[in-house]
Amino acid sequence: MATKFKIEQPKIPYDLTPTDFHVMDDEPYYELCIISDCSIIGEDIHRIRFEQVIFKNVTFVDVSFRNIELTDVIFEKCNLSNTDFSDAIIHRVEFKESKILGLNLSDATLGNVRFENCHANLSNFGFAKLKQVMFDSCSLCNVDVFEAKFNKVAFKQCDLNEANFIGTSLKGVDLSNCRFQQISVSLDDLKGCEVSTEQAIGFAALMGLKIKE
Repeated sequence: MATKFKIEQPKIPYDLTPTDFHVMDDEPYYELCIISDCSIIGEDIHRIRFEQVIFKNVTFVDVSFRNIELTDVIFEKCNLSNTDFSDAIIHRVEFKESKILGLNLSDATLGNVRFENCHANLSNFGFAKLKQVMFDSCSLCNVDVFEAKFNKVAFKQCDLNEANFIGTSLKGVDLSNCRFQQISVSLDDLKGCEVSTEQAIGFAALMGLKIKE
């Protein structure tokens, strides 16, 4: 499947300053830096901002960054499992080869975001707004994407088994090269979704139709 839209890449210069993460007294804001090979543990910060930042080999443990703002940011080989990024504003951001199991992105706004080779099972996109977002070769089993708004969203070679898309229109979304045994989605929300022949047979069975061979 060729992506039918272009995703803007993070705009990050080469000469970033290595920086240690530390709690700031005033409004926490990080820019033009690389944070690597460390753990961020037990932080609960409201409205923290990162701009033109690379996180590399960083583990987030018991972290809540509600209303986080991420602009021109890359997460590479990071572990953000069960981190709270609810109500986030995320623009031109890449998650690469990262573990984001249970990452909370509910009510978040994502624009020009790419998830590549990520373990994202049980992650939460409930009520989120996604515009120009690509999921490439990701495990998205049991992901919650209920009542979300999609505008130019693509899934490429992803495992979507038992994903929940209830209340989210899949019009214009191509699932034909993704894998799943079952997903939760209403028939109305499936209108305009592109699926493979095998997937179409499965959906027909959910409608109570009997397929003759």
